[in-house]
Amino acid sequence: MDTTRNTVLEAWMNEHGHSSNSLADTVNMALERLTGRAGGLDGSSVRDWKAGRVKWPKSATRRALEDVTGLPATALGFEPRGRTPSTPAPPQEVTDTMKRRTLVGGIAAAAAAAAAPGAASPRRIGMSDVDRLQKRFAEIIASDHRHGGQLGIEQRAAALADEALNLQNAGSATQRVRSNLYAAAAAFRSSAMWAAIDGRRYDDAKAHMREAQALAEMSGDQAIKFRIWSHTGTMYRHMGRPADALAANDVARNLHIARRDPMFASLGMARQAAIRGAAQDRTGTRRAFDQAQDAMLRADPHAYRPLWMLAFYDQAELDSLALSAYLSLGAYQTAEFHAHRCLAALRPHMVRSRAIATTRLAHAQLAQGDADAATATAMKVPVDAATQHARVSRMLQEFGAALRATAPGSRTVQTWTEHAAAWRTTA
Repeated sequence: MDTTRNTVLEAWMNEHGHSSNSLADTVNMALERLTGRAGGLDGSSVRDWKAGRVKWPKSATRRALEDVTGLPATALGFEPRGRTPSTPAPPQEVTDTMKRRTLVGGIAAAAAAAAAPGAASPRRIGMSDVDRLQKRFAEIIASDHRHGGQLGIEQRAAALADEALNLQNAGSATQRVRSNLYAAAAAFRSSAMWAAIDGRRYDDAKAHMREAQALAEMSGDQAIKFRIWSHTGTMYRHMGRPADALAANDVARNLHIARRDPMFASLGMARQAAIRGAAQDRTGTRRAFDQAQDAMLRADPHAYRPLWMLAFYDQAELDSLALSAYLSLGAYQTAEFHAHRCLAALRPHMVRSRAIATTRLAHAQLAQGDADAATATAMKVPVDAATQHARVSRMLQEFGAALRATAPGSRTVQTWTEHAAAWRTTA
């Protein structure tokens, strides 16, 4: 049996930072989106591909691999059964020349087609269009972590969701591409939903939620379904509706992806704990956080996960949710402990999260009677978050009211009042 190594696939994996295990996990997720059933690949499956022991994977696996890479299987070094071995690859200089000729020829052909009346053919929508949208999604995620809750972020995300949907009618596409376009639209709409939640615009958030849920169902993407239902649980928690919050979060936690990947299970349990805290369920809060921590420790740090998950969920976020829960329960020492852990571990790009955790820490310190330390902490919140982020602004207003009630007429109150006034002037 000819077992010539698949060096093309190996080169693609090296370029994109994939190990055999991580590529297997990624293709398994794509298989689940395509078929509704989890894939059964592991690292040895990919090693068989690289070693040339499997020259032409099964049809569903090929489709999933093409979905992941954006390339046809033949361009990844695989050969259909019965095909004679391909000729050796031309030297790089020849390849580059051919690419330039193809590019120039393609531009000339496109120009000629545009010039010829009635000669235009329908546009072909492909994975390159999806990749472009994914880059815009990364920009939305970055803006959210820097600013959070802004109406402009919500509007940009909603417009990009519409752009993804418009592509469905802009030309022909494979079912795989259409599923990815629906997933992209759902992702943008879920970001619009989150910006509205963060900005306390709950009616708008609910409208985005309904559209995001429908788009996610059409995409079949488990990860984006999880994100939307998990956001829904958070929305109801902020609205003071813990029963609805638990029900929504349970939908996320019961998805197959949360059973397959402990990191998704951890996020689901961490948000469950925050809801339990808001509902004044001490035992349920502690149990859920223990389960969330255990699941995080079991999670494979190298497994493929979507951008939005990688960008925010880690130990710092787990401690941030614990801070919120224990603050709601009135367990102020425990809340302060988690606040310090969160702030020590937060990554630099988590600007919005740092402002929220800092404000909550100030509340926990004040509730323990340390007005001076609490005020010094609250004064560390950046001016833009203090004045432009709806959640942070409201928490700081509540902090000021609690400080005045705790230490009326004190120098500390005067210091805070002057600082808050300077914030408003600067803004």
